[in-house]
Amino acid sequence: MLSLSESLTTFVLLWAVIDPIGTVPVFISATQGRPETERKRIAFVAAVTAAGILLFFIIVGEIMLRAMGVPILAFQIAGGIILFLFALTMIFGESKPEGEKKELRSTSDVAVFPLATPSLASPGAMMAVVLLTENSTNSIFNQMISSVIMLSVLAASYLLMLAAGFISRIIGDGGASIVSRVMGLILASIATTNVLEGVKQYFQ
Repeated sequence: MLSLSESLTTFVLLWAVIDPIGTVPVFISATQGRPETERKRIAFVAAVTAAGILLFFIIVGEIMLRAMGVPILAFQIAGGIILFLFALTMIFGESKPEGEKKELRSTSDVAVFPLATPSLASPGAMMAVVLLTENSTNSIFNQMISSVIMLSVLAASYLLMLAAGFISRIIGDGGASIVSRVMGLILASIATTNVLEGVKQYFQ
């Protein structure tokens, strides 16, 4: 069973890669001028779609890797490097709100793009859930706990989208940008730990 510290680490990692607060400005831009009932529907569909995408990777992600002959240790090291690069873009590049607001199109279903993916179910989040639910090191029960933690982060994302207007008035785009960069720094630290742990196990 996951310890309290391991559960907290899992929560922090998933919060960093999903970045619910960074999704708020994207949601506001994507739903600007829409009635409140439609905004609520978009928030719900985005959260549910992101949950479906990430659960799919939890269930079949490692199976797909093994079918392609990719060792999980190699995936852990590569995943850590990719998560680190992803974190660098959060710290030094355009923040999540700034970058994803540019991806908005005049599409009727913004719940799927860009809100569900790549805003919530980002490539970094897909990579993270596969690493966190590795079959060889995690029991089914531990994988279920990680899945519940992931769903709780998405539930928080849904609630934050519902309160998007209030949050935006408090922190503004600048505040969301700062939070996104801090999450990037935390994610970089966790990604480095993943790489070092993978290299250590490889040489053992």
